[in-house]
Amino acid sequence: MAHNNNNKKNVNSYDLVSLLIITLLVVIVEEAAEAVTDGETLLQFKKSLSNDTELANWSTSIPLCIPNTNDSNWKGLTCVNGSLYGLRLENMGLGGTIDVYTLSKLPTTLRSLSVIGNHFGGGIPEFKVLRGLRALYLSYNDFSGDIPDDSFEGMVYLKKVYLDRNEFDGRLPNSIVRLTKLVELNVESNRFVGRIPEFPRQDWKFLSFANNQFQGPIPSTLSNANVTAFLGNKELCGPPLGSTCKSSTSSNNKKKHIIIMVIIVTLVVAVIASIVFLCFRRARTKTATTSPPLLLLQPNKHGSTPPKVVNYEQFGAVKRANYHYDQYSSHNNMNSTVDLDHDMMRSSQGYKKRGSLQFVMKDRERFELEDLLRASAEVLGSGSFGSSYKALLLNGPAMVVKRFSHMNNVGREEYFHDYMAKLGRLSHPNLLPLVAYYYRKEEKLLISDFVDNQSLASHLHGNKRGVGLDWATRLSIIKGISRGLTYLYKEFPDVTLPHGHLKSSNVLLDQKFSPILTEYALVPLTNKDHAHRFMAAFKSPEFSSNNNNNKNRRISRKTDIWSLGILILEILTGKFPENYVDQGNNNNKKKKTSLSSSAGDLAAWVNSVVREEWTGEVFDKEMVRSGHGEGEMLKLLKIGMSCSEMRVERRLDWKEAAERIEELRERDSEDEDYSSYVTDWDVLSADDAFSFSLKH
Repeated sequence: MAHNNNNKKNVNSYDLVSLLIITLLVVIVEEAAEAVTDGETLLQFKKSLSNDTELANWSTSIPLCIPNTNDSNWKGLTCVNGSLYGLRLENMGLGGTIDVYTLSKLPTTLRSLSVIGNHFGGGIPEFKVLRGLRALYLSYNDFSGDIPDDSFEGMVYLKKVYLDRNEFDGRLPNSIVRLTKLVELNVESNRFVGRIPEFPRQDWKFLSFANNQFQGPIPSTLSNANVTAFLGNKELCGPPLGSTCKSSTSSNNKKKHIIIMVIIVTLVVAVIASIVFLCFRRARTKTATTSPPLLLLQPNKHGSTPPKVVNYEQFGAVKRANYHYDQYSSHNNMNSTVDLDHDMMRSSQGYKKRGSLQFVMKDRERFELEDLLRASAEVLGSGSFGSSYKALLLNGPAMVVKRFSHMNNVGREEYFHDYMAKLGRLSHPNLLPLVAYYYRKEEKLLISDFVDNQSLASHLHGNKRGVGLDWATRLSIIKGISRGLTYLYKEFPDVTLPHGHLKSSNVLLDQKFSPILTEYALVPLTNKDHAHRFMAAFKSPEFSSNNNNNKNRRISRKTDIWSLGILILEILTGKFPENYVDQGNNNNKKKKTSLSSSAGDLAAWVNSVVREEWTGEVFDKEMVRSGHGEGEMLKLLKIGMSCSEMRVERRLDWKEAAERIEELRERDSEDEDYSSYVTDWDVLSADDAFSFSLKH
């Protein structure tokens, strides 16, 4: 009997050991499965994305993170101590949808998600299924529509929400107000309406409701916030804004007065319009037998003579627009109104045999040269290359017509046509595409789309100097410029100057302040003497007009990088680079300056200020007002100085410059959240010849 009991005890012991072994094996297998599942889950998520070439190295054959480090093997992942922490899919050109339901199946809880600077659109995904998120960045995309009221329900760990620069509308969701840990909120540059909700928190790290359509009084809990957080909302009132809130009664009376005024003005306009219409019909009847007026695009015989534009029937005299492609050229003295009907009757023989436009952009609606020349037009500006016009086609888009009268030495006509075809094949979001062109031996016309938010130069130095150009916007602009220039370097590997004329007046901004480069890759077509005198690349130190040794006046593949460096410094400082101002004849003895000052006044000034440890004086005050990202500003300043080095051999090359610019983030890194703005490049290097400081 005792023997049987001992056997039972042994059997029970064996069973217990076996059970423990099986349990351990199950745990080990499950852990191994989890490691694989992370990768497989992300690959499943990737299937919902379009244009995902930047994620080509995602493969289950390699681990997500490098063990015991914060580095990842997979591009676009952030890791902490060898484990997945978040996704940083920024500025990759991604489209499609963000499959949040697949991401919610990750065994490792996702803490940070950033898709800044891509092409995601439509309504906001249901991020509330990612309950472990601490930071969410959706800036600079195409999301639109109302945000459902429960979109952030249950996201109790969320600390940072960035929805800025999209196309959201409607009211802010109540669920975002209930995020008790939220310390950073940016919803600027959307179309949100209604009143700003009562947020309980008062000690924000960052807050912005700017450039929306919010109305009514600012909540008392936000009255101590920076005033810049509320700018661009015409109907907001109360502290910290200077405007006081009016009572509802006076508001209703004002609305009634406005309605009455609108009715009166409408009646007056209708009467005036009827009179104008009758006069117009009479005038048109009288001139029916004459030739229709055209935009005069004859060669500029005297070089400095301002361009002229004819009247256009019902539009009368053409006005000079505030928009300029080359606002800071030396030819800004043109007449505001000109009547050239008589001159058109005496136009050159070449224009009597006009020929046709040559279209280089595929899938584009065609129009004739006559349609373009008969369109209503404005003079945009007159720069070193020639004159620019905005022509509004009948029932069509607005086009820009650029006259080039300094391309007479391009050689055979076939070369010009082949080169135009090559320009027409270029395609990049940061380049203004060539739509069509017109060839005459004496003069060429290049036609492109009209961009209606003016040039970077006008925003930096015009009437609204610096307005809307905060640090985040300027960084985004510089990154876009760098990407466009990088694309040109890749497309023109055998051309010394892929751009040749890079400066702020040749950078246009769309409605989202995305930069668009113009007048690029034209050096091979431009007359040599004209290029040397006016084009930005030939203002570089290695080709300075004050360099007495003409044999050393040679450009290189780093010359465009000098222009990029000067442009970076211009954007950071808000100061116009005087070295681009034409000093006239090269023999002008009144301008005796050293090589460094003539070739880079702005770079020399920045160097002198930085070496005196007054770096805070360098930055444009409109930019630093947001109060964050100072460390990243300093890094960009160093990049700009490295690009604009006077000695070519010490200057960054285009690849290194592009890589360093891409590493920059909108805000300084914060270890607690390991956000998408962490960077490894430390500007406060011990190897630097000088130190940086924002202290005044």
